[in-house]
Amino acid sequence: MRGRGGLCSRIVLTVIVAVVIPVYNEHELLPKLMARLDATGRPRLPDGTLATRHVILVDDGSTDGTDVLIAEYSMREDVTSLSARENRGKGSALRRGFTAALNMGADVILVQDADLEYDPADHQAALQPIFDGRADAVIGTRFLGQTHRVLYYWHSVANRFITLVSNMFSNLNLTDIECGTKVFARQVLERLELKEDRFGIEPEIVAKLARMRLASGPAGHAGSARLLRIYEVPVSYAGRTYAEGKKIGWKDGVRAIWCILKYNLF
Repeated sequence: MRGRGGLCSRIVLTVIVAVVIPVYNEHELLPKLMARLDATGRPRLPDGTLATRHVILVDDGSTDGTDVLIAEYSMREDVTSLSARENRGKGSALRRGFTAALNMGADVILVQDADLEYDPADHQAALQPIFDGRADAVIGTRFLGQTHRVLYYWHSVANRFITLVSNMFSNLNLTDIECGTKVFARQVLERLELKEDRFGIEPEIVAKLARMRLASGPAGHAGSARLLRIYEVPVSYAGRTYAEGKKIGWKDGVRAIWCILKYNLF
C-alpha cells in the first residue's frame, strides 16, 4: 500500500479518506451537514478515481438528542460513531476521532466541524495538495479570498492576533490557525501526540506540526529527516452568532495564547 512518493505515485487498491466530525448539541444542523456531505460526492484522486470516504461522528456528551441521531447514522456502512457520557471539548473529541481513523487504516484524515460554518464542498480543494504529493498537512484559511459571512469585528481581530503570535513562535507564515478545516496525511497523524481537550487543540496542532520532522530517505536511513510540508487552502465560512449556537468564547482565546507559548517553547 505504501509507495515512495505521495498518494498519486502509490500503487494502491483504494485511498481511504476519514472525515472526523466532532459533534456537541447539533440536533438541528447535523442532518443538514450529512446531507450536504453526501451531496458533494467522494473525493477524486489525480488519476480520476474516487477515494473511499468514511465519516467518523464523535459525540461529545450531547444532551439535545444529537446522540440519537448519531446512533442512527452509525447504521450506515460509511459511518462510524463514537460517544461520550460527558462534554469534554473539541480537542478530546478530535483525539478519539483521530485514533479511530488510524485504526481503520485511513490514508488521509480531514476535520469537519458539525455546525456547518465550514462547507464540505471545500473538501476536494483542501485534500488536493496531499493527493498531489505536495503536502503532508493542510490548514484551511478564512482570510484568503473565499466567501464568508460578515460577523463580529473583534473576533476577526482576536483571530488575527492569535495567528500572529503563533507565527512568531512557530516561524510559520499562516493566516488563520483557528480555522476548523485541517487535513493530515496518515504518517503525520501517527506522530501527532495531542493533549488539549478544548479549543486549545488548534494552536497545539500548529505548534507540533511546525516542529515535526518526517523521514525523507529510505526506511531506516539514519539522520534523514525533513520539515513538514504545510499548505494553506482558502475555504468559505458561514459563521454563527452566539444566539445561533456559537460555542467559542473569550476564555478560549486566552487559552489559545497560553497553548501557543506552552507548545512552542516547552
